[in-house]
Amino acid sequence: MSPTNSPRTAVVERVTSESTVRVELNLDGTGQSTIETTVPFYNHMLTALSKHSLIDLNVQAHGDTDIDVHHTVEDTAIVLGDAFLQALGDKRGIRRFGQATIPLDEALASAVVDVSGRPYVVHTGEPEGQQYHLIGGHFTGSMTRHVFESFAYHAQLCLHIDVIRGRDPHHIVEAQFKALARALREAVEPDARMADAIPSTKGAL
Repeated sequence: MSPTNSPRTAVVERVTSESTVRVELNLDGTGQSTIETTVPFYNHMLTALSKHSLIDLNVQAHGDTDIDVHHTVEDTAIVLGDAFLQALGDKRGIRRFGQATIPLDEALASAVVDVSGRPYVVHTGEPEGQQYHLIGGHFTGSMTRHVFESFAYHAQLCLHIDVIRGRDPHHIVEAQFKALARALREAVEPDARMADAIPSTKGAL
């Protein structure tokens, strides 16, 4: 249950000429998900994000993927960030900070999150050429950073993600998503010692 003993859930929809996206989110879930973005590798990454963050997700998205997957992938990340922010409410009683370093075979990635209300993204360490890889036949490697930026800016997170090492493009992306998931899990978790307080000297996040 949430710090205020009320559900931390959100439902957000966004419709443009390029995509239609609906996200249902529960921060106090068990990692259950139903993901359909029409981009198979992205489905895989968002399923992993849900599973390892324990955030329940129902994501339904489609768009002009006959042109490129860019719009659908970006817009899904935007709506996911909006839903995350809405579900957080005033952020009372959360741990606020989270960090994780996650391996996937030869790949190793670190994510550090501050639920600060001040969007900022630092993304480093992907090997040169990663941005050009077409993973799963649809997802271009350059979209990884774009997803993190779109999500973090709309969720109002400070997010640092560092790829420490990696060779396989799939592993490099998946390690990052799993590291983000575990960092988010820690950051939004209720802190019993905080009671109902907002974890900031300013009294607001």
